[in-house]
Amino acid sequence: MCPYCQAENADSALVCASCARDIAVPATLIAERDDLLRKRDQLRAELAQARDELEAIMRRGKSR
Repeated sequence: MCPYCQAENADSALVCASCARDIAVPATLIAERDDLLRKRDQLRAELAQARDELEAIMRRGKSR
């Protein structure tokens, strides 16, 4: 499927037969995207942990 015009194309197509736009995604871009998604997920997990630690510190401070 073309991401621009939604026309169906062959799996091996590099250019959309309908709108003539490039539809092939280089493997290096896919690998870079996967790496960025992994890093994003790791940062989200670290942020959640930091928030939990901060909340715990704040609760301890209020109980004093």
